[in-house]
Amino acid sequence: MKLLKFCGAFLILTCLYQTANAGPFLDKLKARMAERQQGTEADDGGMGSSQSFTLPAGATLKSDIPYGSDKAQRMDVYIPQNAQNAPVIFMVHGGGWKRGDKAMNRVVENKVNRWLPKGIIFVSTNYRMLPDADPLVQANDVALALAKAQSLAASWGGDSKRFVIMGHSAGAHLVALITASPSIAKQQGAQPWLGTVMLDSAGYDIEKVMTSKHMGLYDNAFGTDTSFWHKASPSDQMTQKTVPMLAVCSTQRKDQPCPKQAQPFVDKAVALGTKASTLPEALSHGEINENLGLPSDYTDQVEKFMRYLGLSL
Repeated sequence: MKLLKFCGAFLILTCLYQTANAGPFLDKLKARMAERQQGTEADDGGMGSSQSFTLPAGATLKSDIPYGSDKAQRMDVYIPQNAQNAPVIFMVHGGGWKRGDKAMNRVVENKVNRWLPKGIIFVSTNYRMLPDADPLVQANDVALALAKAQSLAASWGGDSKRFVIMGHSAGAHLVALITASPSIAKQQGAQPWLGTVMLDSAGYDIEKVMTSKHMGLYDNAFGTDTSFWHKASPSDQMTQKTVPMLAVCSTQRKDQPCPKQAQPFVDKAVALGTKASTLPEALSHGEINENLGLPSDYTDQVEKFMRYLGLSL
């Protein structure tokens, strides 16, 4: 009985305290929930589930095309009806460098439904994951997949010289890395491409990430070796002018990727003579992936960049 009375009194005092401090308490609770959601989205790449969806009229899907001997080295190709010398968007999914899949709906559905009717081929690739493959190995996988897609483009009705590469989350880091260090792609046999779209990476300067407060997924990916940080850092590896880049970044994330990561990376690229810009968006990490392709100013701005690269949209 005494225990029950004590618990009741404790609950009443707790409620009174929380009511008296509702503003600060709720603000802290919301911040914690937002931080947890951000970590979850970054960890899974904001990809959602993998469910079949209806392709645009006349479109075809070629699934699991191999570009290497490992079962993870596979890509899917979405081809519009009557494709002929079509440009190609080459997409790299996220997932904290340790999970994810090329067929996740947030990765492909809205993008395919938007761009296939405009005559654009859409490629979505997988790559090997942690712990079997670190981010440098993954970047080489992406480059190898790109080279394979370019070599097959003509057979799909595509143009190997009109590729735009795109990645979200960890995938954005990987495409940023092979853009900043084009020798990675060249060594895997890839040809130059038109430009790169990075969707909400917070990992352009890896040393800055690792020496600041960061989520545990970065420790899993980059460890403690500072020389590895340098090799895996797009900012460190960018030493010359490269293809045009657009860095989309979420203004809703607590780690502030726009001012802390995307803008300094873009500023360095511009100083080296590259056409580069940021696109801050009031969307969550997952929404930046999923909403691209839906009618919006966000989609319009990404398409404006792709028109600058020479795509007809």
